[in-house]
Amino acid sequence: MICTMSFRCTISDEQLIERPVLLVPPADTHKYARGSALVFSGPALRTGASRLTAQAALAVGAGLVTLVGGRDALNEHAAHVTAIMLREVDVHPDMVDDRVRAAAIGPGAGVSAHTREWVLQLLGKGLPLVLDADAITSFAGDPAALFAALHDQVVLTPHEGEFVRLFPAIDPADRLTAARLAAEISGAVVLLKGPATVVAAPDGRLAINRHAAPWLATAGSGDVLAGLVCGILAQGNSAYEAACIASWLHGDIGMRGGPGLTADRMVERIPLVLRDCLEEGKFQL
Repeated sequence: MICTMSFRCTISDEQLIERPVLLVPPADTHKYARGSALVFSGPALRTGASRLTAQAALAVGAGLVTLVGGRDALNEHAAHVTAIMLREVDVHPDMVDDRVRAAAIGPGAGVSAHTREWVLQLLGKGLPLVLDADAITSFAGDPAALFAALHDQVVLTPHEGEFVRLFPAIDPADRLTAARLAAEISGAVVLLKGPATVVAAPDGRLAINRHAAPWLATAGSGDVLAGLVCGILAQGNSAYEAACIASWLHGDIGMRGGPGLTADRMVERIPLVLRDCLEEGKFQL
């Protein structure tokens, strides 16, 4: 399987995701060529999750990442970030222009009608999108409204509890079948998190990532994964490819981190993981 822009990845005959290869950008690249991403913030006092997502998207290679939210939330972000842009929005996410390649919404967003509105408006823009956490649970009572708006460049990243809320008729016990059915029903790529992460596409493709560690079971880990998917999407990879690559990278961070790993430390390890994925002979210090 060939991934455009910055990564190349393969899936074995056993449907296992293997180590991706990082391709060095051309010498004349610039930040917008590497991809611009938007991450939607949670409200004040709940900004940490979206900040982890934005930091991971930037570290994995997106050229420009912007956190979008209310003024109180952005004041909190401003105390923590420097390389990430901040943009205020009150109700409508109308800031999506032709330079934006991907977006992520859900971490710390809050389960609300407001989150639903943002999700539906972003889906209406047609750009690649990661829906995580509260963006999924906000549709728990009416999944059909979400499914009607989804497209195949959307990645849903539920853990098992969120999966059941969105797909109550699917038994998650058989994770491979559950993910495949969910992708078929929703029309989006489904990344079902767990000890062995399953990635399923609406066209029937399916892959498993077993390259992971139990140290990933810590608060904020899923927010980092959402950022990895978003950052890889922003670089031009398809939703299915981005989900596969991100799941492997996330697992490698866990294996390297070991005991005591926390989500904020995961972001610091992304450059180390990427360095070992560089295509041999294509990079010089």
